[in-house]
This record gives sequence, structure tokens and C-alpha cells, in this order.
Amino acid sequence: MESTAQQTASLEQAVELGLLPEEFEMIKGILGRTPNFTETAIYSVMWSEHCSYKNSIFWLKQLPKDGPRMLVKAGEENAGLVDIGEGVGCVFKIESHNHPSALEPYQGAATGVGGINRDIFTMGARPIAQLNSLRFGNIDLERTKWLVKGVVKGIGDYGNSFGIPIVGGEVFFDESYNTNPLVNAFSAGIIDTKKVISATASGPGNPVFIVGSSTGKDGIAGAAFASKDITEESANDLPSVQVGDPFMEKLLLEATMELSETDAIVGMQDMGAAGITCSTCEMSAAGGVGMEIDLDKVPTRQDNMLPYEILLSESQERMLVVVEKGKEQIVKDIFDKWDLHAEEIGHVTDTGRILYYAGGELVGDVPAESLVLGGGAPIYEREYKEPAYYQEYKKFNIDDVEQPEDLKEVAFKLMAHPNIASKKWVYEQYDSMVGTVNMTTNKPSDAGVVNLKGTNRALAMTVDCNSRYVNADPEIGTSIAVSEAARNITCAGGEPSAITNCLNFGNPYNPESYWQFVGAIKGMSAACRKFETPVTGGNVSFYNQTVKDGKEIPVFPTPTIGMIGIISDKSKMMTLDFKSKGDLIFIIGQSYDDISSSEYLVSYHGIKKSPAPYFNLEEEFKMQQVVKGLIQDQLINAAHDVSDGGLFITLAEMAMPGDLGFDIVTDSEVREDAFLFGEGQGRVVVTVNEDQEDEFIESMMESGISYTLLGHVTQGKMMIDDEHYGFIAEAKEVYNNALAKHLEN
Repeated sequence: MESTAQQTASLEQAVELGLLPEEFEMIKGILGRTPNFTETAIYSVMWSEHCSYKNSIFWLKQLPKDGPRMLVKAGEENAGLVDIGEGVGCVFKIESHNHPSALEPYQGAATGVGGINRDIFTMGARPIAQLNSLRFGNIDLERTKWLVKGVVKGIGDYGNSFGIPIVGGEVFFDESYNTNPLVNAFSAGIIDTKKVISATASGPGNPVFIVGSSTGKDGIAGAAFASKDITEESANDLPSVQVGDPFMEKLLLEATMELSETDAIVGMQDMGAAGITCSTCEMSAAGGVGMEIDLDKVPTRQDNMLPYEILLSESQERMLVVVEKGKEQIVKDIFDKWDLHAEEIGHVTDTGRILYYAGGELVGDVPAESLVLGGGAPIYEREYKEPAYYQEYKKFNIDDVEQPEDLKEVAFKLMAHPNIASKKWVYEQYDSMVGTVNMTTNKPSDAGVVNLKGTNRALAMTVDCNSRYVNADPEIGTSIAVSEAARNITCAGGEPSAITNCLNFGNPYNPESYWQFVGAIKGMSAACRKFETPVTGGNVSFYNQTVKDGKEIPVFPTPTIGMIGIISDKSKMMTLDFKSKGDLIFIIGQSYDDISSSEYLVSYHGIKKSPAPYFNLEEEFKMQQVVKGLIQDQLINAAHDVSDGGLFITLAEMAMPGDLGFDIVTDSEVREDAFLFGEGQGRVVVTVNEDQEDEFIESMMESGISYTLLGHVTQGKMMIDDEHYGFIAEAKEVYNNALAKHLEN
């Protein structure tokens, strides 16, 4: 029997590791005894928010997971798998690496890239493209500049060295991210659908291998660290930040690809969050089996590592492999060829329990099922309530905002704003051409497009979320995020297929932050059902907030949407650039007197309180179907959606690639500033060759969707209502260099 003092010490230890007192009691009930320190540490990481989704799984289960192309659903494997035809599948996923990047931006971002790629190739898919979605604080702060430079260099160095092109992404600045930047990494890979490697252990007696890099003290308890606030003391958690080696990962990729061609593998899983603990427990629980693991056999970087350090280390470039008994030498030979560790550290059992040994002694004995998502890990339905600001934002009235006299000045201020200006400073640090599959390097499109060599098809992909809209109205803002992703895929000539999500929010125990999360789930569900784009997986990142003077200040709620789509005939891929002088410019979709939550309203007028912009899901869907038809019938030669910055920015971005211009007339029924800079949704600008005008108009009349002739493409001037807005060359100069000026000032 434990003394009261021992029981108190054990409880204090558990709470210090991040467990709630009632959770510690649950663990005692599961084990039938008080856990030892190693076991408590195991539960603390596996029951952390980062691994168990205990505060989000109730709502995540309500997202749509079925769709016409789904082969592997959310939660079944390391990543989702979508059928892209002819026996080929696309494995794709997005994940966050926010907390590590806040402390050590270079390694935090680099290992985020490494981890997401491992999730892809662990399933037997070869990664072909990456995207990233980044959020930073006020760009004029020195810390923000340090974070931007570190994160971008970390992503570039790892991705370039690993050899996978970055084909798109987004960068957004707002002071809500001053303490907590968001670093969301997306990867997509291609696989023969008959050769998918499962993350399931089976077959008692089958050996268990750890392969790849050795295990060190970097990243210990990183999952628990990711489930805490960032505070002034967080710098003490630097050991929780992992260190990556892209060259080691490249070797691991090639060894895995070779291994996938054999019949030696039973199951395989990446060692990401919670390291050996997570992979042994999740693979065992998935197969209804157990494991016996000898920690002394794990290759380590430091001497005398304690059992819990080995179990909780998040050292990168490692995977757990269950091998068919008798085929161990196949695995050893392949990894030996690639100069990587492949050490047998245990075997599968039929007990359903994981037994960890060190120094010949049993140091941990836990039921696998009790540790995993949907198993014994706790599930909470948190309280939520509408924040007072929500109704306050709805009181906004456009009539209270005076229209500026000089709209040309507004236009150039917007082009120079870091949220709208070219992200050239960022993407020039990425190798977009490695692998020779990127089809959008010299042909700008609303989505990244990757060539599927040897076929007539291509893959379109995008990451989208305007977090300002989500903050103003979580449900509508998240529906817009899904719809904009679909719009980008559609404008590139693709058919939206499925999404992955990265849900970045504040403290789940804060009812107002949790209300934002619940609203986002509802909005995402509605839009995904409409577009038939099921959710294949992703991750939840809570605790993105600053604690200042005892008050929590969360980041803007940011449910980042990663979407893929199929371009079935790559000769019909659509780009956004104007093609020829004289082409007619049309806007498809209705324009309204709406400047709500626009960059124009916030950055020019300084008004932060307004609702989400105009949005109607039904209209949006119908409009996108029409654009899809126009592309298939080859009636347009450019398409670009109206989003951040409004119509003027859309036109400027279409004009710049070919050094062309535009001459348009605004709508007399809509306020001029709203027409040019409002961000009301459901609009796409297209250009039509004069020879096809009649056919285009006939098609639009049949569709019943609103469309307006704006004007025509010119040689290089920007003309609006007969007023000269300058030459595209000067606009290009401002747009291309603004971000660098901010960061290097």
C-alpha cells in the first residue's frame, strides 16, 4: 500500500506532466494500481491534447468523411487517401508545428516539413509537392522579422534538401499572432493503390523494428509542450523542439520506397508526436494486439538515457516497422544499403498490452487501447458561449464609412500591404522546380498544379483561410475558407476532391475560444458537404494564445483548409494571367455594397470590427460549376478569383505576369470603393477572346448566373472609369518589393 505522502507525490507529478487530477484517477482505475513515473509520462503525452484530441474529437467526428473518391478515411491511417484514377491514389495531409516554431523558428519549421512528408511516405506514397500556410504578428516588430526569416529559411532548407517542390502557400500578418506564429505544412504524394502500407500491427511473434535515425534527447515531451500556453518561461522548453536532418530523411524515403516493393512489411508508422510511445501504442491498438519492447536495443545518441526519455523523445527521421517473421534480413539489407539503422527492438504479442523493458526490468506495462484516440483516452464536451464581440461586429454599417476621394492612393496602399503584396521574398527561397513536376512556375494559377507524368491528368492543390473572416464569424468564415479553396481549384481547371485541415485555435477551456472552434466545424461541414469534398484528416492545435496580465488573448481562429483536385485533361489547365490586348474582361458573380472584414476596411480605415463579407454557399457552388463548364468548353483564356484586396487586386495580379493593363468601368449601382476593394465572395474574373464573345454570352445566359462586362485588356495602363490609375510597371514594382522592404527595413 502506498502512503498518503506517496500518493500525493504521484498526483503532483502527474499534474506537473499535464494530466488533470481526475485523469490520474482514471489511469489508476485502468491499471488497477498507481502508475510509476515512466507510465505516468506515457499517459501524459498520449492523453495530451496534441495526441488524444480529447477536447475536439466529439466535434471532429461530425465532419463529413465520405466522398466519391475516398479510399482511406480520416483516422484510419497516417494520412487520407483519395482515388485519382487509373489505379493511382493521392495521399495528402496538413499539420501544424506552431509551438516549436515560436521558440526556434528554423528547426520548428524544418521539422514540421520533415514530419508531414514522413506521414506521406510511411504509407508507401512518394511525396511530389508541398504547400505551407504561415501566420505572423505585426511585421514591423523585430521578433516578427526574426520569426519570418527563421521559418522561411527552415522550410526552404529542409524542403530543398529533401528534394520536394513547394508549389504554393499563403502568408498573413496580424498582431494577434505576435506571440504565437502559425506554421502549417502540407504534403501530397502519389501511390499505387494496391501497395498502401498500413499503420497496423498484427501477427503475434512478428518482430518490431525501429528504423532510420538514432534517438536523442531533442523533442522530449514535445506533444505535451504543444498542448500548453506559450509564456515568457517557454524558452526553458527548448529541448521540446526537435532537430531535423533532411539528408537522413531522403535516405529514409528511398529505403521505405524500396521496402514497399517487398512483402516483408506488416505495418509501419512514422514516429512523430510522442515518438516510440505513440507508434507502439497506436499500431498495437489498431490491430488489437500488444508488444514487448526492449528499450536497451534502441540506438541512442546519448549515453545513459532514461526509459522515459527514450520513450518520449521526438527525434526526427525515425519509423516503427512490424516485419513478417522470417523476413528480417530483407529489411536489414535494405536499410544497411541506405546506411540507416534497422534494429529489432521487440515483437508483437496477443495480450493487447505494451510492455517496455530496460536493463532487464519491466519499466512500463500499459494497455494499448487505453492510450489512443477513440479508445480509453478521455473525451470531453467543453462548454462554449458566444463572445460579446460577435454581436458588436454585426453593428457595422458601410454608410458610416466615408469613401476616400483618391481611390488610386488606396489601390497602391493595398498593393504594398504585406497581406496582399507578392510573397516573392518568401517563395524565391523555395525550390519550386525540383522534380520537374510543377506546372505553375511560369504559368501562374489560382492553385499549385503538379504534373502526373505518363498520364493526361494533373493534380491541383491549395491552402486557404482568411482568419479575419473566421474571427468575425467562425461558421461563415470557415465555409468561406472551404469555398475559396474549391474556387482556387476550379479556377485552375480542376475538380475539387477532398480536404485536410489544420485547426488552430486558443484555449479549449475558454468557452469563447471553444465557441469559435465549434462554429468552424459547423461551417466546414456545410461547405464540404456542398462541394462533396470530405475531410481526410489533419490536426488540431489548441493553446495558440498569449497570456498577458493574467488575461488570455487568443490568435485569430485559423482553420486552414488544404484541398486537392483533379485536372482530368491537363491541356485544359487554366492560368490567371491576361493573354492578349483586346481580350474582354468579365466578372462572374454579383457585386454588393460590402467592405466588411476587407483588408481595405482594416488597413486603410483602421476599422477592425465588422462581420464576415457577403457569402452565400448556394450561389458560390453554382458560380463555380459555371466557371468549370467555361473552362471545359474552352470559352475563356484566364480565370482568377476575387479575394483579399478585392477586384482591383485581382485585375492587377492578372495584368502583371504579361505586363499588360486593363480598362474597366465600375458598376454604378455599387459604391466604387466596395466594387474595387470589397471582398464579397462568389466572384471570379475571366477573360474572353473577342472571337468567342457570342458563344461565351450564350453560355452565361443559359447558366442564369450574374455576369458583367467590365472592359478589356490593354497594353499596360490601368484605367478605371476613364481615370488613369498608373502603369502596370509601377504597380508591379510596388507589389513585388513591398514585403522585402518591410522585412529588411
